[in-house]
Amino acid sequence: MSSLRVLPLGPPGAGKGTQSRRIAEAYDINHISTGDMLRANKDMETDHGTPGEYMDAGELVPDPVMKAVVEEALSDLDGYVLDGYPRTLEQAEHLESVTDLDAIIYLTVDREELIRRLSGRRVDPETGQNYHVEFDMPDDPAVRERLVQRTDDEPDRVETRLEEYATKTRPVIEHYTDHEAFVEIDGNQSPDEVWEDIDAVLRDVGE
Repeated sequence: MSSLRVLPLGPPGAGKGTQSRRIAEAYDINHISTGDMLRANKDMETDHGTPGEYMDAGELVPDPVMKAVVEEALSDLDGYVLDGYPRTLEQAEHLESVTDLDAIIYLTVDREELIRRLSGRRVDPETGQNYHVEFDMPDDPAVRERLVQRTDDEPDRVETRLEEYATKTRPVIEHYTDHEAFVEIDGNQSPDEVWEDIDAVLRDVGE
């Protein structure tokens, strides 16, 4: 397994999850998402309670607990792609104190394209598989019939999510801009084209 440590960044709809999975598979590293970390450490005791207490109540896990979870999740890993963290400047500063990053990949996507991608997403409630009304619909008519739109992907909610990103997460991007491992990649391209650019960056890092 590789020791490469990768942090993808970008707004909702930029393709971080898709590219994170490709990175993990291609470079034989762990794909660690925020959800994975929380589920794996749901019962971990901290000074502010366990992650599970907040998750079961439908509440956001507070920063002090999230930081403890991240430290625990990354402590035994050599290589990984970290998907969904950090979301705030404070979390970014904490991450720097507990690990070193080999590549920080910022996927830039136009706002109009983000809205198109997010509002067009559909999910199969039986399998959890995501699709898109424009470029990724299932062949099975029965599956197509049962697809639903998540509340978060409705146009008005998409606008809210992008505003929240601009307020809370944009400072994270600015924080990393001068980092020697930081690179911008055009996320408006097709997933395969984005992957080619990411792969080129990571192959260069590994040399």
